[in-house]
Amino acid sequence: MSVVFIQSAACTRAPESGAGPHVRIAVGGQNQLTYLPATLARELGFYRDEHLDIELQDHAGGAKSLQALLGGSADIVCGFYDHTIQMAAEGREFVAFVTMLRFPGLVLVTSPRSPVTTIEDLKGRVAGVTSPGSSSHMLLTFLLRRHGVPVDSVSVTGIGAVGTAVAAVERGTVDAAMMADPAFTIVQRRAPGGRVLADLRNAEGVKAALDANTYPAAVFYSSGDWVRANRDTAARLARAIKRTLGWMHTHTADEIAAKLPADFRGDNSAVFVEALGNTMAMYSPDGVMPDDGPKAVHALLSESLDKVKTATIDLSKTYTNEFVNGR
Repeated sequence: MSVVFIQSAACTRAPESGAGPHVRIAVGGQNQLTYLPATLARELGFYRDEHLDIELQDHAGGAKSLQALLGGSADIVCGFYDHTIQMAAEGREFVAFVTMLRFPGLVLVTSPRSPVTTIEDLKGRVAGVTSPGSSSHMLLTFLLRRHGVPVDSVSVTGIGAVGTAVAAVERGTVDAAMMADPAFTIVQRRAPGGRVLADLRNAEGVKAALDANTYPAAVFYSSGDWVRANRDTAARLARAIKRTLGWMHTHTADEIAAKLPADFRGDNSAVFVEALGNTMAMYSPDGVMPDDGPKAVHALLSESLDKVKTATIDLSKTYTNEFVNGR
């Protein structure tokens, strides 16, 4: 079946004023909890403390953020680590330099209006992802193949994040969707009856669905050329995010939510806090890429993408811990 894309408008946050190096960060869905540290670092003043002038650009999924980087309208991406491996398979060097998530934080859930009860039931059905080509799309592809569902038998459509994603699931526009919080919790509250087919927010769910102990997801990454030319800026960004992660793990969901702008929390702060509490396990405690993480991501991508399966990739060139470790 064909891949369809529902356009979701991207918006750009104004950069902080009175800071140093100007850095344009393309975020693959800024109001998703998977990318929360990028916004929270701004609200806590940690970018400012590092003398950085940060411009956060909100895009409808990781694929769109990568396009912004490739097109020159962004300097770095706040997106999933797997894109660095996918680019390496094409002979292009992209480097992740601080890790925010140790688990993907996504949930594959059915619409309450759909008869689907298992992943196998998705054959001949419609499934939603943030945007075609995004990490949510790639993870869906893996789950379909693992459960013996021909990938081309499922129609995949881009549903964006939060508001548009909730509407698609609630109205039955899609039979199932890969959703991040707070969208998943909002759906569970507003349209109960959806079935969770895979939960990638914690260690148990990742082990069950992906047969992995860890799966590093949201990171800051850029081209190898940018990282080499801007080592000091990369180090400042890594310190700001590491400090943010440490702050998150020493504060409650209510305290974290209180620091975020109202438009990030949405109309129902209680639901947002609930969603955040349900996803805290996915956040890295220190920003370090785990030793077994790159191999886990590469193994999954090799089952999902032929270009990765057939390529010779040096995983050590797709990430670095030198900045987050202060070297």
